[in-house]
Amino acid sequence: MSFTNFLETEILDHVFAGAAYTAPSTKYIGLFTAAPGETGGGTEVSGSAYARQTMAFTTSGDTTSNNAAVEFPTATGSWGTITHVGIFDAVSSGNLMVYATLTTSKTITTGDAFRVPSGDFDITLN
Repeated sequence: MSFTNFLETEILDHVFAGAAYTAPSTKYIGLFTAAPGETGGGTEVSGSAYARQTMAFTTSGDTTSNNAAVEFPTATGSWGTITHVGIFDAVSSGNLMVYATLTTSKTITTGDAFRVPSGDFDITLN
């Protein structure tokens, strides 16, 4: 899992420069068919009933994990091959905060649903 430049700057400004940063009260998981990077980008899925889903976290030690399963709507058309995921601070547009490559890519076609079981999405700082 990698932090984007946006989140790195917010954290550094908050911790070391005393700048205010208000964490988003709701975080959203998005799916990508092409890799995002430090400045965002990538190709997020769109259309065919796709929508970012809320994801809540619980932190223990140096790791935070999703505390409930997340299920995307059933695809009404092809979403392509999902290769990456990211966490955003808004349901649309907004800022990509962290992103990761899936261990195993998942092709989503009509009638499929993408699921993230509880505890399977981990963000670690060490």
